[in-house]
Amino acid sequence: MDVTHFVWNPSPILLDLGPLQLRWYGLLFVSGFMIGYYIMQWMYQREGKDTKQLDRLLFYMFAGAVIGARLGHVIFYEPEYYSQHLLEVLYIWKGGLASHGGTVGMLIATMLFQKYSKEPFLYFTDRLTLPVALGATTIRLGNFFNSEILGVKTDSVFGIIFSRVDNVPRHPAQLYESAAYLFTFLLLFYLYKTKAGKWANGYLTGILFTSIFSWRFLIEFIKQEQADYSLGLYFYTWQLNVGHLLSIPFIIFGIVLIIRSIKNKPA
Repeated sequence: MDVTHFVWNPSPILLDLGPLQLRWYGLLFVSGFMIGYYIMQWMYQREGKDTKQLDRLLFYMFAGAVIGARLGHVIFYEPEYYSQHLLEVLYIWKGGLASHGGTVGMLIATMLFQKYSKEPFLYFTDRLTLPVALGATTIRLGNFFNSEILGVKTDSVFGIIFSRVDNVPRHPAQLYESAAYLFTFLLLFYLYKTKAGKWANGYLTGILFTSIFSWRFLIEFIKQEQADYSLGLYFYTWQLNVGHLLSIPFIIFGIVLIIRSIKNKPA
């Protein structure tokens, strides 16, 4: 049966004002952070916490995410190229951000921010789970508008032709991830609203890491290789890539946090 595939060919630029350009990716990236800020504000108000420190927290999270994501891409995905073009490490506007690095960057930023508060580290990470899951959702939509992070070729009805790249139908891996992360956000929102206080700090963080990176691990099987090298590793007959390898520690860390939280739940 012949399948007619959807052709995707949007301009990555939403608004062009000469020297000033508004890109879909940038808009969705920043929107994720701003919506996340208001979600955090709602959570703090719901818990009777002072919201004054949220401006500083937003700055720390944004800086940690961008710096960590950039360094993660440079170190894990294109080390050979950037070792010969060191100055281009700073060219963030040209693309190249890795979510695993961004996650580490935000964890470090949270540790640095914690000195301004008496709350424990896992208290903050639990409340950051909703903004992070929603931010991951919008960022993958930005990747979709950029026609990047493509899936492998497919003749199925799910295939989309990214005509800015080639004329071959591919899995829209960005949309798969975005939908998975939105599901994770809704799950976390439900757990926060209905189960808050039933487990020790770290439970929502564990759910986030386990869910997000399990989805990431699975979807990597239908994504094009993003690294400039091959690991040469296999899981049965499926080849593993850098995204698989980087996701495993986060999944394990998430499971450990969930078990720890349940064991230490309030009496």
